[in-house]
Amino acid sequence: MHLNENVSEIAKKIKLLILDIDGVLTDGGMYFDDKGTELKKFNSLDGHGIKMLLDSGIEVAVITARSTQSVSYRLDGLGVKHYYHGITDKSIALAELTEKLSIDVNESAYVGDDVIDLPAMSKIALPIAVANAHSFVKENSLLVTEKNGGEGAVREVCDMLLKAQHKYEDLMQSYLK
Repeated sequence: MHLNENVSEIAKKIKLLILDIDGVLTDGGMYFDDKGTELKKFNSLDGHGIKMLLDSGIEVAVITARSTQSVSYRLDGLGVKHYYHGITDKSIALAELTEKLSIDVNESAYVGDDVIDLPAMSKIALPIAVANAHSFVKENSLLVTEKNGGEGAVREVCDMLLKAQHKYEDLMQSYLK
């Protein structure tokens, strides 16, 4: 991920990272067992990136159009407290979330993959598309990840934010102790 000076300045001020689920935290595939239970595959690197952000004082939230128990289970395990599901107009959830947390949209980043994410992405400081996002989403983002959704794209964003805020090196060194 290559940051220009303007994007780097924005990343330094981010206090909230908002994520979509399908196509961002997962590969976008929909898997069903014989009983119709929906299953999702999450990337463990993405999960640890989320934990590192939370431990570093950056809030993480999820806004998704779908509702599944597997997502609730995963987010609970990661410590994500702000989960908006079944949301078709994500800009409404964004307004509610930023007001609740007293975090300005100019201090927020959003990672999306499809046009349903754009109403929220267009209102925040740092809209980010995953590598395999819809072309219109990429065109309307300040950054595009090198990795696909569900394959480490979220970790890439987490690392970028931590580096921009000069928290990355100390955090990495803490794993060597």
